Amino acid sequence: MTTAAEGLAPEDVLRLGDGEIVVLDQTLLPGEVVHRRLGSWPEVVDAIRAMVVRGAPAIGIAGAMGVALAAQHADHDDPAAHAAEIRRAATALRAARPTAVNLSWAVDRQLAVVAAHPGPTEALTASLRLWAKRLHRAEVERCRRIGAHGRTLLTRGARVLTHCNAGALATGGYGTALGVIRAGHDADPTLRALVDETRPLLQGARLTAWELARDGIPFTLIADVMAAALMADGRITHVVVGADRIAANGDVVNKIGTYGLAVLAREHGIPFVVAAPTTTLDPAVATGADVPVEERAADEVRGVQLFGRDAAAPDAPVANPAFDRTPARLVSAIVTEQGVHRPPYERSLRAALEAARAEDGGMPAAP
Repeated sequence: MTTAAEGLAPEDVLRLGDGEIVVLDQTLLPGEVVHRRLGSWPEVVDAIRAMVVRGAPAIGIAGAMGVALAAQHADHDDPAAHAAEIRRAATALRAARPTAVNLSWAVDRQLAVVAAHPGPTEALTASLRLWAKRLHRAEVERCRRIGAHGRTLLTRGARVLTHCNAGALATGGYGTALGVIRAGHDADPTLRALVDETRPLLQGARLTAWELARDGIPFTLIADVMAAALMADGRITHVVVGADRIAANGDVVNKIGTYGLAVLAREHGIPFVVAAPTTTLDPAVATGADVPVEERAADEVRGVQLFGRDAAAPDAPVANPAFDRTPARLVSAIVTEQGVHRPPYERSLRAALEAARAEDGGMPAAP
């Protein structure tokens, strides 16, 4: 059990069972709390694509569990067929969502387990299941450490704007940006969160507000377009967001709308803080320009209803990039489980990765 201040229990977000993965369906929140049972790796792929499970660390965990599930259901009497099914699942899982690096990171590390394992197939399957569960525990612990480091950046009575959902739902437990807010509120009960709706899928209104209400942390829900006015009025003191991928130079790829908030924060002299585990750092990409941005379905934008009717014509042309790129020069600090990192990010983030690898505790390295 977790206390309210700690957020959802990790196993309430997703868990690897015997022959299935059980996930909290985030598309139904806040109206319904439904856990879905995914009995095959293609179902895991579909759940990631449909955002039943979402958030960079959480889909990484789901991807690792999906590989383990593929191994469990594959033919254990034929090692070649067993390995081929794992590879097929890994390819599909990696491609389910292209922007967040955690998914490919986790799947690749499961493939490293496969490459290093001598067999038999039953033992390999057990190792893949163990690694997926260890990853889940490790990501939650990383979030707790991020919260402890990040709260040192908040002043007493802080009014913290957060964007999208970077809480327990997105990370498998506790949260990155919401981890900072949770830890900050624990240290200073006068802290208040501001939650923007986060169009077009309203992850802020549907998910972040639900998490904060559930935990008893005071918050105010605002429309995305209100942020500039509230900053100008002095009603926002900090902006804390998560990330889906952070490039070697500190450029941050995150939910669409993040870049605009970073520009506004700079204009108003407000700290803009990014909270993410080292598993979200991608030293293989030099800048945010090298990160692919997922384009999602047009109906996510034009399907919204107002006064009981569609707000847009059904044939209205739509652009719907799911993420944007925030230049490192707009980021005041990046907080990982290794601490608070400042520019030059090429140096500080590299040091964070080296520290994370040094304490990895046997987690397999990238192949």
